[in-house]
Amino acid sequence: MWPLRRGCVLRWLGLRVCRRTTLLFVLFWFGFWMFLNGLVFVHRTIFSDFCTNDKSKQVLQRVCDEYRQGILTGDLCEDLCVARQVEYKRCLYYENGKKVMEAEWRGVPIVLKSKLENFSSYENFGLLEYQDAPDLSPMDIVFYATLEIKSSLGLEVRNATVPRLWSQRLRERGRPYSRAELASLWSLLQQEEYTFFKVLQDLSRHVVKVLGSCGHFYAVEYLIAGHAWNQNLFSLEDVSGLSGSEGDTSSSSSSSSSSSSSSLGHGARRERDMVHRIALSFLEMVRHFENDFSHRLHLCDIKPENFAIRKDLTVVAIDVDMAFFEPKMRDILEQNCTNDEDCNFFDCISKCDLNKNKCSSKRINSNLQVICDKIFRHWFSPTLLGARAGLPLQVALQRAVQDCAETAGGEEAALSWAIQRRLLALLTQFLRDGQGEGQGDTEGHSHTALNF
Repeated sequence: MWPLRRGCVLRWLGLRVCRRTTLLFVLFWFGFWMFLNGLVFVHRTIFSDFCTNDKSKQVLQRVCDEYRQGILTGDLCEDLCVARQVEYKRCLYYENGKKVMEAEWRGVPIVLKSKLENFSSYENFGLLEYQDAPDLSPMDIVFYATLEIKSSLGLEVRNATVPRLWSQRLRERGRPYSRAELASLWSLLQQEEYTFFKVLQDLSRHVVKVLGSCGHFYAVEYLIAGHAWNQNLFSLEDVSGLSGSEGDTSSSSSSSSSSSSSSLGHGARRERDMVHRIALSFLEMVRHFENDFSHRLHLCDIKPENFAIRKDLTVVAIDVDMAFFEPKMRDILEQNCTNDEDCNFFDCISKCDLNKNKCSSKRINSNLQVICDKIFRHWFSPTLLGARAGLPLQVALQRAVQDCAETAGGEEAALSWAIQRRLLALLTQFLRDGQGEGQGDTEGHSHTALNF
């Protein structure tokens, strides 16, 4: 009986070992499968959006292939695809299909942009679905485009505005638009940013200019964009050639040390002067966006990267994916809520009505308040100002910036307007008085910088 029982035990142990081995193998295989799927997911979500030169060139090559096939067209296509007058430089941004590239068009730097990578990703113009579709006159195109603009921007487009979107020459031409022209125009109108730039093309100097297009890609002027890691937020040397103009200040070796010191001092003063002028341009842009259109324009993503500076130090909005006119802003803000935090839409915020559990459709902060908080605080902080931070005019400016950043423009419009005028007066005085350096203390007491 013992050998038999012993054999049964061995078989039982072997069966348990086999089952455990099988279970471990299944668990290992499942874990390995999950690991591989995780790698694929990470690759698709991260590395597929990686901004590479090879992929950017392939995208442009597809645009040119479709141009040669007569699928798309535009005033930029011939130079891009045939004459080779458009030279690709580098990829600037690529995420969720949005493609932004730097190039040169006949020696002039430009930026090529498209919301989606492929032309086929855009919806077709409905009438093009039919082979025997009737020819559309330029006025028909203006009508359909106006409806698309109304849908995209939430605006009623007056007849007086429409001619600014397309030149009078195009509206008066005798022949109808080709299918490629209609398809290309429709792909552009589906991009809110393009529509925004095009609508304001001749109405504002604070938005980037559209220079041309090819299919779903459009070209805008290349400008020096801001960066949060830059001490001055904007590269002032690139804007003005400041560093190059300072290199010839010393004329002899005997006075090189004093000349160098004088040059550095002059360069620092000139940089501060530029910062003050840029700040004034920000204030002018805020006033312009709030008062010069039929509806107030709200900027809901304010950061240095979304603005650029022209050579004349004009501030220009270059990324307006989060810019909305008042009617659309109210639709966005008015949503269900349980507390005030639910009513924050990036930099545009409202309050929650707990009785209705509904966000107010009125924005309670303002463009100016966010600019003071995110940009002016940095420029006029004691850390950046150094020894000049305690000067009377600097202290007054710091206090004005702090008040501005803490004053909600929506509910306190009168106070906000008073602060804006105070900032304007102080910045103007800085430029008039040579940045306020060397001031004495007229009242005989010390001033200390404000800490933010």
